[in-house]
Amino acid sequence: MTEHEPYASRTAVAGLAREVESLRRTVTRLAPLPDRLEEVARIVTRLAETVAQQRDIEPDPGTVSWLGMPEDALPADAESVLLGLSRWMNTVYLRYADAARGLPGCWLWHPDVIEELLWLHQSWAAAYRIGEPVSRAADWHDRYRPGVVRRIRDTAGMCSIENHQPGRDRHGTAPPVPLAGAAAVIARWWATDRAGTPPTPTAEQLAAASGPRHRARSRA
Repeated sequence: MTEHEPYASRTAVAGLAREVESLRRTVTRLAPLPDRLEEVARIVTRLAETVAQQRDIEPDPGTVSWLGMPEDALPADAESVLLGLSRWMNTVYLRYADAARGLPGCWLWHPDVIEELLWLHQSWAAAYRIGEPVSRAADWHDRYRPGVVRRIRDTAGMCSIENHQPGRDRHGTAPPVPLAGAAAVIARWWATDRAGTPPTPTAEQLAAASGPRHRARSRA
C-alpha cells in the first residue's frame, strides 16, 4: 500500500457517505408520494364521475328543436333527443313540485310540450356552464322555468293518454296553415303597396276561414 492509498480510501468512503445521505433525503421526500398519488387518483375519479353525470343531462351542442327536426331524421337520433331530455327531467325538472303536478302522463304525445321542455333544458345547460354569471341561473329559475310550467299546465295539464286514442280530441295531425295559398297575393301587396288597401278576400278564402276547425279555435 502506498502512502496515497489511505487518503484515497478515506476520500472514497466520504464520497460514498455523501451519496448515501443524498439517497436518504430523496427517499424521505418520496415517502409521502404514494399517499399523494392515491389522493390525485381519487380526485380524478370524482371529476370523471361528475363529467359523466353532466353529459347524461346536458344536450348536444347547438340548439335542438323537436318541431324543427328534419322529416328525414333517423329514428335513433330522435330517440336520443328524447332520452337525453328524459334524463334531465328526472334529474332537474321534476324535482320542482309545480312542474311534476303540471306535466301530463301523455307529454310525449304533445310535440309542443316536448319543444318547450327541450329549450328549457338547453337554457338550463347554458346557464350552468362554468364561467357564466349567476344572473343566467337566476333568470332560468325566475322566468324561464315558471313560464314553461305554466304553459304546459294551461295547454296540456288536464290531458290524459286516453285522449290520444282514435276518435278523441287529441288524436289527429296538426291543422294546416290557414289560407296558405294566399301568401303570394299578400307578399306582392306588402312588397309593392303596403300603404294601400290590402287585397280583398275571395269567396273561397272566406269559406275556408270560416270552416269548422277555424270556428272551434275562434271560440276557444
